[in-house]
Amino acid sequence: MTEVAVPAGESVGEVAVRTGEYVGEAAVPAASDPWSALRRRTQARIGLGRAGSALPTRHRLELQAAHAAARDAVHSPFAPDVIAAALPGTPTVRVRSTAADRLTYLQRPDLGRRLDPVDRAHLPTGEWDVVFVVADGLSSRAVHEHAAVVVRETTARLGGWNVAPVVLAEQARVALGDDVAHAMGAAMVVVLIGERPGMSAADSLGAYLTHRPVPGTTTDADRNCLSNIRPPRGLSYERAAAKLAGLMVRARELGLTGVGLKDDSPDDEGRERLL
Repeated sequence: MTEVAVPAGESVGEVAVRTGEYVGEAAVPAASDPWSALRRRTQARIGLGRAGSALPTRHRLELQAAHAAARDAVHSPFAPDVIAAALPGTPTVRVRSTAADRLTYLQRPDLGRRLDPVDRAHLPTGEWDVVFVVADGLSSRAVHEHAAVVVRETTARLGGWNVAPVVLAEQARVALGDDVAHAMGAAMVVVLIGERPGMSAADSLGAYLTHRPVPGTTTDADRNCLSNIRPPRGLSYERAAAKLAGLMVRARELGLTGVGLKDDSPDDEGRERLL
């Protein structure tokens, strides 16, 4: 459909009825739609208006599409080959959790936190400074689109670190990284995982950093998290890698992660998005 302008004195609905054409937000004069400037600054659904006692049809359809995208992100299968192909020259290892399938994974979060015993036996061991675990989590889409770049950008900032082969984990929760690091002998683990999709983002990647994890003992309070890695709407790859590498260096100096480790770097990128 062709987007048309809204003349002064007419509403969006009146123009749509008269012309039969779609009228986008950009066509609505700011004076007649005071919410338009705010909507350009956030993905939150604000000032949507109403059609009688319901949402306007356009916004209702957008909500349905967002819900469908979130469901697809949760149920889409993990493709380790996609990640491996995006990390040329980087050794990778594939593992699974003890959740046998997607339905079990969703119903039994505890099984997603445990490494399959057979896969554990095949993990390489060494005196690694860090191991990166790329896990499907609740959005394989986020992992496929963003994880490999974050791994590359972060490792490029870790000169002199002994980095273990990247572990590609299926049906995995964040705590699976504890099991992986413990089995491989890594001092630190970074879990890059698809975050729970919402109605405004189905491709958000999270990065969870843990120092000296102990399976079954380490808690979320012992981790640091970078969330919403998904340019251009979220954190950029470069900024995420810089923050993550800075936290890793500081974690090694202090011998801890979690509530005792703070990110003191300026959030210039977030400030720019608000200006």
